[in-house]
Amino acid sequence: MSNGDVFLGEVIGTAILILFGAGVVAAVVLNHSKAKDAGWVVIAFGWGFGVLAGAYTAAPLSGGHLNPAVTIGIAVDTGDWDQVPVYIAGQMVGAMLGAVLCWLVYYAQFRANAEEELAQPTLGIFSTGPAIRNPVANLVTEIIATVGLVLPVLAFGLTKGLGESGTAVLVVAFLVVGIGLSLGGPTGYAINPARDLGPRIVHTLLPIPNKGTSDWGYAWIPVVGPLIGGALSGVIFNAAF
Repeated sequence: MSNGDVFLGEVIGTAILILFGAGVVAAVVLNHSKAKDAGWVVIAFGWGFGVLAGAYTAAPLSGGHLNPAVTIGIAVDTGDWDQVPVYIAGQMVGAMLGAVLCWLVYYAQFRANAEEELAQPTLGIFSTGPAIRNPVANLVTEIIATVGLVLPVLAFGLTKGLGESGTAVLVVAFLVVGIGLSLGGPTGYAINPARDLGPRIVHTLLPIPNKGTSDWGYAWIPVVGPLIGGALSGVIFNAAF
């Protein structure tokens, strides 16, 4: 895969991922949305479908990593780091683009939310935050949840039938749903540095009235935790398989 194909594939795929993922959160939390208060299960499946659509779209161009933790995990396992910067650059640009697209889709709802007497904070639409703020516990949660994603993704590559049938991405999408349902409660399961950092930057820059804080004091955890989890997954996979 050429650098150009990798970059373009990751931009497009990650943008789709974030559009669907941030979009489902906006649908559930913003007032005057038809999906208002649909709940956590809907959010988990929305993010899973975002992975499904984004990864299948990007796969012919880049393999559909859509996540620096996945890219790092593969690099640690294979020892091939040549295109890692290209992958991560594409993922970051795509994540920011997807966040802007989500804002445009729900533009009227964002404006209506800002006009409410008790406006809802909007950061949770774009990025994650902890249910209980404890940096050590939050970091450990993100590391473990990311290993729960990246290690199975690496192992799926050993299952020949998944690759031949084209269902590997479908299985990964359901894996993400499962992580959201089982491990998402403490921190909102970023499990992807680009997924959290790119939209957080966009949230900071967007002209959303009464949008609240972008919580930059917490922002390092959903970046560092998944990177550590991805690297650990590569080490474990290389040693065990």
